[in-house]
Amino acid sequence: MHWYDKLNQYFPVEEMKSQAHMESLLKEKGDIYHKDEGPYHVLMYVEFEEFTFIDYLFVSKDARGQGLGHKLIQKLKEKGKPIILEVEPIDYEDTDSEKRLRFYKREGFEHAKSIGYRRRSLATNEINQLEILYWSPKGESEELIFESMRKTYRLIHTYNDKKFYGTSYQPVEEVLSIEENREQDVLQDIE
Repeated sequence: MHWYDKLNQYFPVEEMKSQAHMESLLKEKGDIYHKDEGPYHVLMYVEFEEFTFIDYLFVSKDARGQGLGHKLIQKLKEKGKPIILEVEPIDYEDTDSEKRLRFYKREGFEHAKSIGYRRRSLATNEINQLEILYWSPKGESEELIFESMRKTYRLIHTYNDKKFYGTSYQPVEEVLSIEENREQDVLQDIE
């Protein structure tokens, strides 16, 4: 199965970039946008000098529980810079959402509690709330994570969006915010 089809079957439509968007990133931003693909996984990630952003991580059901996800994350950790990713809040009707959070908690990721992230999906026209998780090798602040997410949103998520979707995503100022009073830690009750 083609790598895009694997991702498209696993991730919700509101989180998926189009295949043309991702292929364009690989071709035109290949210095920073990367694909690591094997028979049982697809890892799409952005590597900037100061951080790594995981765009998509898919591990086949046939390979889950065998340490493949850990090996892929470990390879990124060896670069010695913060790793950032977006996750959807727990959906109790989707058992995979809690499993994903449990996996990232085991891998040492923290929840960026002060970062609000709400983006209108161009596929569904609904506002989706996502949470930001990060792994920080040197105790980097949530302010650095916030600025890194802004950079990712501007350079990757909205890259040529009008060309690929016929319209533009919201500006970064409408999507990402610092919310000092957010107390909920999405990883707190995950064991």
